[in-house]
Amino acid sequence: MSETSVHLEDRNIARIVFGERDRHIEQIEKALKIQIQLRGTDLTIRGSAGACQAASKLVQELYSLAEHGYAIKPPDVEQALRILQNNPGQPLGDIFLTAVTTSTRNQAITPKTLMQKQYTESIQKNDVVFAWGPAGTGKTYLAMAMAVSFLLEREVDRIILTRPAVEAGEKLGFLPGDLAEKVNPYLRPLYDALHDMMEFEKAEKLVERGVIEVAPLAFMRGRTLNHSFVILDEAQNTTSEQMKMFLTRLGFDSKAVITGDITQIDLPNGKTSGLVEAIGILRSIDGIGFVEFSDRDIVRHPLVQKIISAYDKAGTPRG
Repeated sequence: MSETSVHLEDRNIARIVFGERDRHIEQIEKALKIQIQLRGTDLTIRGSAGACQAASKLVQELYSLAEHGYAIKPPDVEQALRILQNNPGQPLGDIFLTAVTTSTRNQAITPKTLMQKQYTESIQKNDVVFAWGPAGTGKTYLAMAMAVSFLLEREVDRIILTRPAVEAGEKLGFLPGDLAEKVNPYLRPLYDALHDMMEFEKAEKLVERGVIEVAPLAFMRGRTLNHSFVILDEAQNTTSEQMKMFLTRLGFDSKAVITGDITQIDLPNGKTSGLVEAIGILRSIDGIGFVEFSDRDIVRHPLVQKIISAYDKAGTPRG
């Protein structure tokens, strides 16, 4: 049994680190299997030597975040624990304080994992970026944040969001309504992410003016997309032909981000996933970035990561 002491200078900042009713401290205790005693701004940490060292490092890193004005919440503590367990020397400020954009809701959107930070950097650096991995890793959400940032900074004139309209064996012809009503359910996740970045009214006005376009992939055929930030979501369900069509739409001063989960391919048997094929074919081309997320990058409810890991161990396809 080892014991380590940590002193925090500022009482108000320390309260942010501890969390409401010391909830953050309880999270750390449970995750690292240690005991933490609080006296004012002093912490006494008891447990194994490695766990005490990790807890001390974490508390000091969280204090540094709070000093810089970061509003620490329980999910941030969860992510911080995961980051420092996998990369003990990683300063949390390099990730959490790297703002992608401040949305029109005055909310700073930041990476939550090292891979998310590399993803945003890859989008900044490259004109085309492929990102794949499990649900909840922020592939589409961060791409949307980057797109909004580029639009607000006038680096692009419009945002185009697209995804395959048919998936999981469902056919549009059997759905009620006109074409727009048929494809809308498939595009709903893109609208949800957009409305998280912008007030509903502002987003709707930009959609009406064509500054933001949300459309099924089939609508991209024959177009040249200049001065645009284009996001292709659910790309694992594109065919080889669709992917090639999409990639050759890219015009001048444009960026394209292609996201998907290659464990969730819903194409008919015998059909090659355009995403899988493109990753293999285009690897050696300069100006194209490739980012592979893992379960470690899941930033949804903590149970989501455990659920995905359990299904993977059981050999059951993810839903």
